[in-house]
Amino acid sequence: MPVSLADIVSALPSDETWGPPTTTDALVDGVPYAPYSKGDKLGRMADWTTEGKDRDGRGGRQQYNRNYRDQQVYGAGTSSLFAVQVAEDESSFSVVDNTRTSTKTRGFGRGGATFVRGRGRGVRDQRGGRGTFQRVGGRGGQQNAYYDNRGGRGARGRRFGGWKDYDKPQRNRDSSVNIKPDWQMLEEIDFNRLAKLNLETSTGEDIDNYGFLYYYDRTYDKQPVKSIERKLNVVDRAAYNVTTSQDPIIHELAEKDEATIFATDNILSMLMCAPRSVYSWDIVITRSGNKIFLDKREGSSLDMVSVNENAADAPLEASEGNKDQINFPGALALEATFINHNFVNQTVIEAENSKFEMQHENPFYNPSEETEPLASKAYKYRRYDLSLEKDEEPLHLIVRTELDAVVKNNVSSEDQFLVVKALNEFDHKAQGSGGALDWRTKLTSQRGAVVATEMKNNSCKLARWTVQAILARADVMKLGFVSRTTPKSNDRHVILGVMGYDPRKFAEQMNLNLNNGWGIVRTIIDMVRGMKDGKYVLVKDPNKPLLRLYEVPVGTFEEEDEGAGGEEGAEEGGE
Repeated sequence: MPVSLADIVSALPSDETWGPPTTTDALVDGVPYAPYSKGDKLGRMADWTTEGKDRDGRGGRQQYNRNYRDQQVYGAGTSSLFAVQVAEDESSFSVVDNTRTSTKTRGFGRGGATFVRGRGRGVRDQRGGRGTFQRVGGRGGQQNAYYDNRGGRGARGRRFGGWKDYDKPQRNRDSSVNIKPDWQMLEEIDFNRLAKLNLETSTGEDIDNYGFLYYYDRTYDKQPVKSIERKLNVVDRAAYNVTTSQDPIIHELAEKDEATIFATDNILSMLMCAPRSVYSWDIVITRSGNKIFLDKREGSSLDMVSVNENAADAPLEASEGNKDQINFPGALALEATFINHNFVNQTVIEAENSKFEMQHENPFYNPSEETEPLASKAYKYRRYDLSLEKDEEPLHLIVRTELDAVVKNNVSSEDQFLVVKALNEFDHKAQGSGGALDWRTKLTSQRGAVVATEMKNNSCKLARWTVQAILARADVMKLGFVSRTTPKSNDRHVILGVMGYDPRKFAEQMNLNLNNGWGIVRTIIDMVRGMKDGKYVLVKDPNKPLLRLYEVPVGTFEEEDEGAGGEEGAEEGGE
């Protein structure tokens, strides 16, 4: 029977809506269902990091809102649907805590400051790199914030290194020697390879010794009086740092076939501590027959004492934005070399009737030509065995080592040999100071912290000094702490204190492995032994942690030396 239109209209529901019937039940097959709009963003289903985001300090709520303002947790808008109704009787409970609250935090008033230093995980689980430094508060309510990021919180901002230095621009330093086009590169050695080398050697034997030593003045070991500063005086004495091939004693030993390799402690220590170096340096290697000589150029950087070479924020050059001329790396190195020369001569008692004479006189001093008196210096020529079991013939190395002074032992009254060096402070607030402490106020109370900071900022320099002391079999290494009288003047200095260390124990504190150094020496020597007779140059790359070995013409640096000598002679003749 056909259905009429009137019957269909009468069968429609009486209410205004149509479709599935509406219900107030929020369950779909027994599972709670949270309605959402198609325009909603679906974020995390469960967020377990909410507690960490609510922390204060660097980052804090502002950083959380900035990073997560566009992300929503799924179901957060309808959390009231699943809220648990708290029973009325729970409101009567309270927590009883008898523990004392923490001490009051210093506010931002006058002098309020907070310093945070650390390595690894720092305060509140923030990651620090080489060292983090925070300061909040200042005088008179001023707030100068120093952070690891650019700009920091306030108008002023300084970077002290850390995990955010990944975007720090690479410095482009100049090479210590001009690489010419006719030089042929033979080898390229990465520092990672050098750090894995190891060679055990004996303590060495003495071949001969020359010169004399004055006795050390023990009064410098005492703490100076606060009201009286001990000035560093200019003491002009004749001191020599002759390269290997120009040493007459080494020539005699080479003719007698006493060894195969010849070097000085200044050159050998640089090669043994190569993985710690940052600045560029170079060593001239000459092979003549079966003899190998390790030399330095005239005016080489090996003769200079670097300052804060290993600091996270090393001193900048003028081209890098440094406007303080006396704090350029070159100016600081010249100042440190000047300080070391005068410090050694000032800390000895120059008495002709009480000096320690070696077997022979100083081989470099000529009284008829020199106008200055001879400095306290002893040269010991020592031989080391670098042979391996597979070698058919023994491989020996002779090194000229240096000693600076001698002192009587307090217990046995025996003579002990000293190596005397000086660390210098230019300005602990200036760029390039490496976060150093103020020596005038901290050297007495925080001596360990001062030395630890110097070990970090001057790792290569201190390692070289320690290696030189061990090569010379010195009993004690004296380290002087010299500072500028005023930070803006680099020609007047004061001696703040002197500390003595056993070189071998000091090497352990610095994590210095001499066997690794001997392994580096043996590796370089094996490379040269496999090549023909001639002249080679080993150069530390100025911007990368690697060494390059070049073959150069025989008369490369001799022409430069002759040219310099000719110019000096012309100037003297003109005068």
